[in-house]
Amino acid sequence: MEMTSIRDLLNSGDSHRTAVAVAGTGIAVTYDELRNQVDALTRRLNEFGIGRGDRVAIALPNGLEMIAAFLAAAEAGVAAPLNPAYRADEFRFYLEDTDARALIVPLNGAEEARSAVSENILLIEADLDAEGNVRFTAAVNSNQPRAAQRPASDETALVLHTSGTTSRPKRVPLSHSNLITSARNVSSTYQLTAEDVSLCVMPLFHVHGLVASTLATLYTGGAVVVVPRFNPLSFWSAVREYKATWYSAVPTIHSLLLARAKSGARPAGAENLRFIRSCSASLPPQMMAEMEQKLGVQVLEAYGMTEAAHQMASNPLAPLVRKPGSVGQGTGVAIAILDAQGNELPAFVVGEVSIRGENVICGYENNAEANAASFTNGWFRTGDEGYLDGDEYLVLTGRIKELINRGGEKISPREIDEALLAHGAVAEAVAFGVPDRVYGEEAAAAVVLNTPVSEAELIAHCRTLVAEFKCPKKIYIVDAIPRTATGKIQRRNVAAAFTGDEGKG
Repeated sequence: MEMTSIRDLLNSGDSHRTAVAVAGTGIAVTYDELRNQVDALTRRLNEFGIGRGDRVAIALPNGLEMIAAFLAAAEAGVAAPLNPAYRADEFRFYLEDTDARALIVPLNGAEEARSAVSENILLIEADLDAEGNVRFTAAVNSNQPRAAQRPASDETALVLHTSGTTSRPKRVPLSHSNLITSARNVSSTYQLTAEDVSLCVMPLFHVHGLVASTLATLYTGGAVVVVPRFNPLSFWSAVREYKATWYSAVPTIHSLLLARAKSGARPAGAENLRFIRSCSASLPPQMMAEMEQKLGVQVLEAYGMTEAAHQMASNPLAPLVRKPGSVGQGTGVAIAILDAQGNELPAFVVGEVSIRGENVICGYENNAEANAASFTNGWFRTGDEGYLDGDEYLVLTGRIKELINRGGEKISPREIDEALLAHGAVAEAVAFGVPDRVYGEEAAAAVVLNTPVSEAELIAHCRTLVAEFKCPKKIYIVDAIPRTATGKIQRRNVAAAFTGDEGKG
């Protein structure tokens, strides 16, 4: 079946089979119902003056409303999901940077998002009617209606931002073709069928939850069960109730589930699982072994990034070989290890992980400098360091880029620097990542002051400017920031100086 847009993924499922269910709410829709809802919402966006190329920002929690809004926005214009936890200043930046024509928020709440809306952005509220249909309403709309027009496969369906280390976040335009290709790659890797039930615990404003848990499942006509908010206390009851056959999550979530798992007592519902997938941060081999021992199901580590519409590599299902400490082989994606000059390196030699495939973007939006640095002879340079072994399994050894990876959430240290520097008492600020038992990494920072101020006040100041997960949990107040012999600041050296650890940040 030929697919042009991600809306066409909904044609994969049997009309009466469940497409999406929202755990703990009693809400469930069939493929036929979801198709009708998405088409109705697409027409509604056209009535609001949204057409091809128009950016529609979405700040909704996980649920049916988010999935339907995303598919409709991508069909009518371009979807631009945002983290609902952002502060007003963050919303203002992303709305302006994407040139958003509209912002979709829940009927109630979302005050930070609402306060960031300028007069040229249409505020659309999403809720469910008495029959369980998602509906869009707008209090004021002066836009002229737009004619319905189906997108071409190479048109942008989704715009996300990837954190920059030394500059503004980069806009990542993912086409319908990129997303469909990635959904196909994921479904093929794990042999997904219409009988599979995916439990989506990852946020739907990231490609992990959107592509792996949701679009790949819809591609094969399976069911997606969405958890409004991950809760380790109710997780296994959802697995049991909906007979989930797999779920994908970051190691932080796996760790929280392991902490509650009793040795020798497999959680009820785990017998339905075919596999568990781990992605977006490094999975320690010891954790993988403990998961398989306590849960009795194979654990597959994968490797993804926004610029590749998520998945690039994965360990395969049994009986094929799974290698702890490796993220597996390329999944419909060519992988090479390049040196600084762009030459391909042989097996076991460490260099920059580089990729090529139909799921990979052609370039960042309006960012010639980033594109020149990121593409070499058709290869996209990921910024990650690693090597391929003799079986072409990829082993990641570190990051060239200085992003902080907090439980799969990539944080730009530069953004924390700027938040701290906005405080009048701060003369210099350098943020970096430090090891954390729960999240893998946490944000920390070193600052030089020009007037006295407490660490607690600086952290409170950061909370007013950036989302909670970005705030440094520890701030070192110092007399000077360590520099190299040439006067440069290297974040890993700063991290080592104040924590004794060669931090990745």
